[in-house]
Amino acid sequence: MSWVIRVPSSTSNLGAGFDSVGLALNLYLDLKVTTAAQEWKFIPASDCIMDIPTGKENLIYKIAIETALQFGYDDLPPCTVELKSDIPLARGLGSSATATIAGIELANLLLNLNLAAEEKLDIATKIEGHPDNVAPCLMGGCVIGHFDYEVNWTKTAVNNITFLAIIPDFELKTKEARAALPKTFNYQESVHASSIANVSVAAICQGNWELLGRMMKKDLFHQPYRKPLVPHYDELEFYLEKYAYGTFLSGAGPTMIAIVDNQVVEQQLDKWKKEYSQFEWLPLQVENEGLVTMKLNVSY
Repeated sequence: MSWVIRVPSSTSNLGAGFDSVGLALNLYLDLKVTTAAQEWKFIPASDCIMDIPTGKENLIYKIAIETALQFGYDDLPPCTVELKSDIPLARGLGSSATATIAGIELANLLLNLNLAAEEKLDIATKIEGHPDNVAPCLMGGCVIGHFDYEVNWTKTAVNNITFLAIIPDFELKTKEARAALPKTFNYQESVHASSIANVSVAAICQGNWELLGRMMKKDLFHQPYRKPLVPHYDELEFYLEKYAYGTFLSGAGPTMIAIVDNQVVEQQLDKWKKEYSQFEWLPLQVENEGLVTMKLNVSY
């Protein structure tokens, strides 16, 4: 028996929506899963994942067995899993979140758990500790979520706007980015910061990108503390100011994302690539569908 599992990437911490607002993007992790194997084997078929573990130490397997244990299973039938991905690792574009969702879905299929989407989201959020990176990978679109023992969330579709990812050639681990954040806010700071985030969410739901861009520049939750970890941030933000509605750190970074009209990207992308050739420039669209699973009856 074989399945194909496709999980879109995500950008999280969207502007001032720290740990609560994320978008699914049209970069994907694809798995072809074949049962009746002798042992677990993960076969990478894309350059960016060539160094991943190929046995049970693989993150996808670890998530799958963790999911299985929650439902009283202590084993999973061995599979061969062919992996394709165009998501850069450790760049703030949801590579670990896609692995989490893929692992949960893998257990769901192998054990016939018949989990609803909300159940998968609950498992994923408890693993991650917050919903903003995993929820878009699962649900698609823009997901605004809150987690406190249970996940409360809402989704809105986003269309006809480009999220331009500017990807440097170095990694930034989430643990390092988390360490840069303050331990506490006082009451007045918290009210001010949350009001910025509230307006940001309203702007996303209305497709008011100009307003969202203004709010991104005012963020107090994470970007001011993480920008020093990305030496080129201020320079690129200033460079793109006349073209983009706003620029923000994707996830924990170091990828930056600029929100730009589709036509502007078409007109200017070659120029940007030439003037800042040390970065990878990826014009991305929001993936509004989320996780897709298909049973195969033919070769992949």
